[in-house]
Amino acid sequence: MFSKLFPKPVANRTPPTTGGRLIYAVGDVHGRLDVLEPLIAEIAADAARSRPAHKPLLIFLGDYVDRGDASAGVIDLILRLQADTAFEVVALKGNHEEALFQFLDDPSFGPLWIEHGGGPTLASYGAPAPVGRGDAESWMRTRDAFAAALPDDHRRFLESLELIVTVGDYAFVHAGVRPGAPLERQTEHDLLWIRHDFLQANGPFEKIIVHGHTPAEAPQITPHRICVDTGVYATGVLTAVRLDADGPRFLQAGRRQAA
Repeated sequence: MFSKLFPKPVANRTPPTTGGRLIYAVGDVHGRLDVLEPLIAEIAADAARSRPAHKPLLIFLGDYVDRGDASAGVIDLILRLQADTAFEVVALKGNHEEALFQFLDDPSFGPLWIEHGGGPTLASYGAPAPVGRGDAESWMRTRDAFAAALPDDHRRFLESLELIVTVGDYAFVHAGVRPGAPLERQTEHDLLWIRHDFLQANGPFEKIIVHGHTPAEAPQITPHRICVDTGVYATGVLTAVRLDADGPRFLQAGRRQAA
């Protein structure tokens, strides 16, 4: 297990402003409580060393559930952080949370959700998926069991997730933004799902976009966007970006999986 604070990149321009805030933005967690816990410990230690004038802002960029085996535990941890006074905590919605709600609304979505990692989420709440692809009746029973097992505070958390938050010169979203569209006119679908049109755009956007959703082996930083999704479910490494007046720096926790 390791955690690392990368040196800040060399820049030829004044770093963007965070409005005087110390901000940490955490990439896609995907049920990996075992890696989230040490990353949060490192973030807390870094914040204590930094002694900011205002309460640090801790932003989660979505995709708390699916693929890893501790989706329920991840949400429990974020709820504890929200109840604590050490950070102001903001949690954004990811496309995997949208998929969870789609299953709750329509049990026939179950097989497709399973293909994209929903099985471990169901198991973490004690409502395992049917064997194989199941049938309509078995998926209805699974949906009902999952709905009954989902704690009220978890449901409220999932229902309260935000789509976008802006601070200073930064905007935080799950997937990205539609190039050419003002931030206030971005659609929920683009904020949760967009990839190529956003990633291939040269920018600039209204803000520097901090996002997850599209995994890479290392965090990515360009003049117009920062991606902190390092595919923890596959790589074993979870990443956060630290933002303040000195610009972006990265923290990581986990152990990279052998090829």
